[in-house]
Amino acid sequence: MGIRVNGKEIVENYRNEIKDTIKQGVSSGLRVPSIKTILVGEDGGSLSYVKSQNNLCLKLGISYTCINLSKDIEEKAILDLIEELNEDNSVDGIIIQLPLPKRFNEKEITSKISHKKDIDGLTDRNMGRFYKGEKCFIPCTALGVIEMIKNVGFEIKGKHAVVLGRSNIVGKPVAQLLLNEDATVTICHSKTINLKEICKSADILVAAIGKPNFVTNEFIKEGAIVIDVGTTMIDDKVTGDVCFEDVIDYASYVTPVPGGTGLMTTTMLVKNACMAWRDNVY
Repeated sequence: MGIRVNGKEIVENYRNEIKDTIKQGVSSGLRVPSIKTILVGEDGGSLSYVKSQNNLCLKLGISYTCINLSKDIEEKAILDLIEELNEDNSVDGIIIQLPLPKRFNEKEITSKISHKKDIDGLTDRNMGRFYKGEKCFIPCTALGVIEMIKNVGFEIKGKHAVVLGRSNIVGKPVAQLLLNEDATVTICHSKTINLKEICKSADILVAAIGKPNFVTNEFIKEGAIVIDVGTTMIDDKVTGDVCFEDVIDYASYVTPVPGGTGLMTTTMLVKNACMAWRDNVY
């Protein structure tokens, strides 16, 4: 029987550090850090994530505003809003909640964010610096995955890691961070042949494909650590990519959904915001 990773326990130490950092900064004369999130439309997963952002910021003493725009808004209006927030010195972090409705040019919109306020690590400049190993804002979910693996004491160095998914937001940056930790990494996707066999060879399996309950015990090597990044809404409930109850008897550790990587993602997000507020990354 594997261990259910307690995301709430893991994030508490990070959150206490962030809270202390903010208190110290404010007491020394700095203003309260500020995050602005732009949400276009009403995607269920995005609404859930925005709510968790707001709750955490409230708890830690960060000013947080979600700017909810109609899905019918013109793209230029979004770009103009981002430019306005870029120029606002009272704003430390800008988030574009993804996915955007399909008619929008996601790359152009995210790239409009100032790299100094890009706490999600999505701009070309931050991504370029990330893959070059230079100081930057690291994508929050990917960073959260690595921190969770380290926190349970699972050794990454020399292990075979399989990442299910190749998105720019999770799959690719997770793979890069695992490489940075000296794992041997395989990235799998919808065109991968012998998917189950490849996954079954993994010491570390990261599921980030957006297919609820896709990963069953047939994918799992005995003793592997399984990190579930999936967040699909089914009947108003957030559901992961991993069939938890089916996998827990085979793996050494499994992250639940909810209560796992989602908590780490929001925590790493506010950590990046504090870096932008206090440390001036660039």
